[in-house]
Amino acid sequence: MYILEKIIYLKIFKVIKFKSFFYNYFEYSVIISPLLKSMNNQKDQNFKVGKLRHDKIAKIIENYISDLEIKDSRVIQGSKIGEDAAVIDMGDKYLVSKTDPITFATDSIGYYVVNVNVNDVICMGAKPKWFQSTILLPEKDTNDELIESIFKNIHDTCREYGISVIGGHTEVTSGLNRPIVVGSLMGEVEKDKLVLTSGARAGDAIILTKGIFIEGTSIIGREKEDFLFKMGYDSAFIDKCKNYLFDPGISVYKEADLANSKFDIHSMHDPTEGGLYCGIAEICIASKHGATIDQQKITILPEPLELSNIFKLNPMNTISSGSLIITIENNNCLELLEYLRKNKIVCEKIGTITNHENLLVKDKNGKIKPLIYSEKDEIIKIF
Repeated sequence: MYILEKIIYLKIFKVIKFKSFFYNYFEYSVIISPLLKSMNNQKDQNFKVGKLRHDKIAKIIENYISDLEIKDSRVIQGSKIGEDAAVIDMGDKYLVSKTDPITFATDSIGYYVVNVNVNDVICMGAKPKWFQSTILLPEKDTNDELIESIFKNIHDTCREYGISVIGGHTEVTSGLNRPIVVGSLMGEVEKDKLVLTSGARAGDAIILTKGIFIEGTSIIGREKEDFLFKMGYDSAFIDKCKNYLFDPGISVYKEADLANSKFDIHSMHDPTEGGLYCGIAEICIASKHGATIDQQKITILPEPLELSNIFKLNPMNTISSGSLIITIENNNCLELLEYLRKNKIVCEKIGTITNHENLLVKDKNGKIKPLIYSEKDEIIKIF
């Protein structure tokens, strides 16, 4: 395909240089241009590693999912871009149900899979209760040590949160070069404490906890250790990157629980694949609002900043489990910030939810620009 493109572009050059204007125009517009457009359209259909595009997901939900949800009146919240989990009416409480895989990380994968599912359930205001997992193992590198480490990770992490492990499935799968674990978690929430991503309201303050690129820093430290050594980085730096898994940590349980227990939270969302900017976009898509973000207020810790430079990653679009986006009425913002800081949670107001559906960012020079996000995470560049 590349060779064909090159021939076509050379042909365009020859046409422009040597032929009459009329024939140039005819050959380009009637023959060459449509062929190039066809090739570009074919390229656009290629699917990249990471989340499916929001427009593709929206079409799938509309065509194949939404009509099934409305047949059951107990489905309070079903599939929707930006919503972290499904909500089902169980009488006196809501059941919150979530599934999420771990596909990038291999080291401590059991810890990752429990926490990413806990994050989504706690962001809905629910207490996580029951966990299952599907564990797919590679043919080549599976051994007793790998299997036991995954199950021990899951066991120890669930015990920490008081979660019951109620089942799952494990197999060795052909075609894999690393383990993949898909988690499924259910929790419960009192009806008046349910939080939906779509609950964000115009005028809300947008609060970010900890900073960004937390999970991505841990992944790079663990998956690219040898490369970082070759680049001249010492063990202290690499170990600190690895430890971002625990400090500041990929869990948002504490801050989400604190916020929802004391305040009327309109929306909570943890930015995973696509990073902070994709997380902001998902809140706005779900709530049908816009946002203006102040880039200067976004915390980027030293290690993520360094890794961004090494691997040419945009930290705003890099996987950020461990960060929590909260929207709350602006009048209550300062009190919430003080409460979280009192409980040793780093946090900052980074923007405002707006009436219009535009996504905007004020850069470091004070200039307002469109906020550019992507469902495709920057982290895939390292693999």
